[in-house]
Amino acid sequence: MHCPFCNEPDTKVIDSRLATEGGQVRRRRECLTCKERFTTYETAELALPRIIKSDGNREKFEETKIREGLIKALEKRPVESEAIDEMIHRIRKQLMSKGVKEVSSSQIGEMLMEALKEVDQVAYVRFASVYRSFQDVNAFAEEIEKLVKATTAK
Repeated sequence: MHCPFCNEPDTKVIDSRLATEGGQVRRRRECLTCKERFTTYETAELALPRIIKSDGNREKFEETKIREGLIKALEKRPVESEAIDEMIHRIRKQLMSKGVKEVSSSQIGEMLMEALKEVDQVAYVRFASVYRSFQDVNAFAEEIEKLVKATTAK
């Protein structure tokens, strides 16, 4: 690992720990030349399925698109960024465990809605309104009614 400060190729690992439920290894390193310390994260590179868009086009999985959608839905809501990271981690895990090469964007949208429903119901309704293209107030009311029924049934 090259030092980000002096670009020296020799660094030593001072400490290693598991991070994000064991899905990542966090390593503290020290440069042998300039003695600066820095942190690196190591993750297994696993192939995520390609996404089939509603128009039939296929594209690679992009975590940033999911993160942006979640952040938009959770804007001005009392949800910590760690909860967003956890939702993304769970969705990535679900996609990898499916063992398929392609998945529709609608399946990912449903996964996101389920994750939001557990974390913040207002954000869930926001996301659903865009994802399901609500046309009027009645569509909002129907979705909220379903949510209330599901919540009271628990």
